[in-house]
Amino acid sequence: MKVVVDFDACAAHGDCVVEAPEIFDIGDDDEIVTVLIEEPGEELREKAQRAADACPMAAIRIEG
Repeated sequence: MKVVVDFDACAAHGDCVVEAPEIFDIGDDDEIVTVLIEEPGEELREKAQRAADACPMAAIRIEG
């Protein structure tokens, strides 16, 4: 599985961080999300999908 973020669409709402803090973070400037694990293991698939679903900008997608 691969986590892909459209950084042009990201508005740093932070919902992804709430759903999957192991995978996402928001930097000190609070302007854009950081992907901590681009290819998380299957044990994090559910959290990654919840984070993608929670993104109000639809900026996150899960591939594979």
